[in-house]
Amino acid sequence: MGVAEAADFQGMVPSPARRWLRRTAGLLAGAPLVAGLVYLPAPAHAAEDATGSRTVDVSLDALTPGAPVEGDKVTVSGTVTNRGKEAVTDAHVGLSVGPRLSGRTAIDAAAERSQEPDGSAPAELGGKFTKKFAKLPAGISEDFSITVPVDKLELDDQGVYQLGVSLSGQTPSRPYEQTLGIQKTFLPWQPDATEKRTQLTYLWPLISSTHLTAETGSDEQQTPVFENDNLGAELAPGGRLNQLVSLGNELPVTWVVDPDLLATVNAMTESYQVKSEDGETTVAGKYQAVANKWLSDLQKAVEGRKVVALPFADPDLASLAHRGKDVPGSLSHLRRATDVAATAVQSILHTEPSTDFAWPVNGAVDPSVVDVATSAGAHNVIARSDSLHETRGLPYTPTAARPIGGGTTAVVADSRLSTAFEGDMSKAGDSTLAVQEFLAQTLAVTLQDEEKQRSVVVAPQRLPSASQAQSMASALHSLDAQRWSQPLDLVAAAKAKPDARATTDVPGPASYPRSLSKRELPAKAFQDIRTTQSKLDNFKVILTAPDRVVTPFGNAINRAMSTSWRGGERKAQKYRDGVQSYLVSLTDEVQLIQKSDATLSGRSATVPVTVQNQLVQGVEHLVLRLKSTKPTRLRLDGDQSVAERPVKVAGGHSQSVKFTATANANGPVPVIAQLYTEDGTPYGREMEFTVDVNEFTPTVMLVIAGGVLLLVLAGIRMYSQRKRAAAREAAEGDGGEGEDSEQASDPTPDTGPESVDPSGTGEKVDR
Repeated sequence: MGVAEAADFQGMVPSPARRWLRRTAGLLAGAPLVAGLVYLPAPAHAAEDATGSRTVDVSLDALTPGAPVEGDKVTVSGTVTNRGKEAVTDAHVGLSVGPRLSGRTAIDAAAERSQEPDGSAPAELGGKFTKKFAKLPAGISEDFSITVPVDKLELDDQGVYQLGVSLSGQTPSRPYEQTLGIQKTFLPWQPDATEKRTQLTYLWPLISSTHLTAETGSDEQQTPVFENDNLGAELAPGGRLNQLVSLGNELPVTWVVDPDLLATVNAMTESYQVKSEDGETTVAGKYQAVANKWLSDLQKAVEGRKVVALPFADPDLASLAHRGKDVPGSLSHLRRATDVAATAVQSILHTEPSTDFAWPVNGAVDPSVVDVATSAGAHNVIARSDSLHETRGLPYTPTAARPIGGGTTAVVADSRLSTAFEGDMSKAGDSTLAVQEFLAQTLAVTLQDEEKQRSVVVAPQRLPSASQAQSMASALHSLDAQRWSQPLDLVAAAKAKPDARATTDVPGPASYPRSLSKRELPAKAFQDIRTTQSKLDNFKVILTAPDRVVTPFGNAINRAMSTSWRGGERKAQKYRDGVQSYLVSLTDEVQLIQKSDATLSGRSATVPVTVQNQLVQGVEHLVLRLKSTKPTRLRLDGDQSVAERPVKVAGGHSQSVKFTATANANGPVPVIAQLYTEDGTPYGREMEFTVDVNEFTPTVMLVIAGGVLLLVLAGIRMYSQRKRAAAREAAEGDGGEGEDSEQASDPTPDTGPESVDPSGTGEKVDR
């Protein structure tokens, strides 16, 4: 609306002001303006200075019904707030209905100028359909509510109209009536149902960020440990997830569920622990009853409805495609995440989900994203129209499903409708505008070609807030009359007959949005995951109950690839480090007890090595190897440098493993003990201790010395006896008396040295 036209339209401008406005209009008469075709907006500050059109904020807090029919009464409610420095007098809020908008592009343009006066403003309804304020002081807000029969709105043919809500008045510096604030919205008008209604598929996402750690209690029950108790607040009345379930229960939507969320809430239904602020201790979680109630409500809400299960923990498909697929083993995690999804949903919700859909972030695709998305078995990729652009000049919005090759169907969500509620919906005015624009766009889609029924899919933000969910629900409730749309589930939408003229060309890598690429998980994330998986593979083979470890850590690895980590790399790195650190701490529970140095007495002895298992479960399939670093001096198990024994230890116990050592020479010998898995992979840290070989011990030396002394004494005694005998013989010979010489004899026989066995069984040495 031109300045003079605005004043004339109001019909209440004093003569001097009117003459000034007309002179101003005459200066602008030569400008090439064609109303409705060419729009040359003045700078914001110029519009505000000339007309004061932004002095007052007009908030449109409610419009009911959002899509009226014949016989309805439309009620418009809201608030006006004087942002200026002067009081507004003789003010009133009035309604006006603009011309019918032609098409979706016109709606887009009108939405961008929703607070700007038109070049040729339509007439106010006037009369009793206004709300008057004698005075609106600076900084003061006033509520208003206006009800008008729909037949007074003078709506003609079916279509989308602009409804203006404006405040007019005067100020001391401008003592004439003027528009001081305006807010425009959309009023869809479809009094009768169309013959070919648009099939509308609305995804209702139940997804959350990661809350559950890989840690479990040390008891048999494996009590889960949570990073914090924030999830409980989301499940409680008024919380985000609580709102999604209670609102979705009444809506014709397709539930899109992350099985990890279900598994996490299910873990909360029994005893669970939450890390304290210092991270060193845990306290009991307090939302057990809330979790039970939420799951019960969800089970009722999805009964008989279509449920689509994403891969477990909602892995970031684009990050995998762009940063992770070159790291060995990364894609295998996606396959396992998909395989476990159906089981988790079915066991918790008691309904069989579809796992045939992949949902990249914001529906942004390129060839590598599509390849990764379908690598785990999905045949449908949820894309978005601002990624898979139409290039063939279609005058209408085509059906969402379209084949893109290789047996894959791209289900292309409408970008306008999918992003309709991404803003801050906590203010009633913002929510009302978003709802009305959503309704207007859906009607505009139908009116593009009333003879051609099409299927349109809406894929909103992954983590809608409570207020966003409420706005989404309000919009869908306004479509309940099914005058121009009808609900369709996602599985049926994917099978709809494709439009022959719709594009099927997946954009190249260069078209992938940089804003999304910058927020992807780095390649290091997938390298960390590979390291953790390798440690887990090495650990699980020794466990008697591997599922107690494989399941929680496998889930934790999937969570490390979650889409929810986008833009939070520090938190993601902390989570990955925590998972790996906890796994290492568990593997360290099975270890060798450090031995003190041992002394080998004699030529052979038994050397014990102790294996300790502090896990709750038993371990097996382990081999303990003992290696002599100086086999010429110390041999093991007869004549070997390396000996090994199988190891099997019950949970919470230790086992002493014995080796036979044989000494060949004296001196210290370093010995190395190391656990291995049965395939020869080292397990844990090696242990080194020293065996001091001392073949002749002091005791043995004393025995030998005693024997030598006995021999010497025996020899001396024999010498003395023989010497005495010789002397007697000589004496007898001198006597010559012929008497028989007496034969000396020793009554004690000579038994020789004492026999000593220095080998024995040796001494068992342990610390």
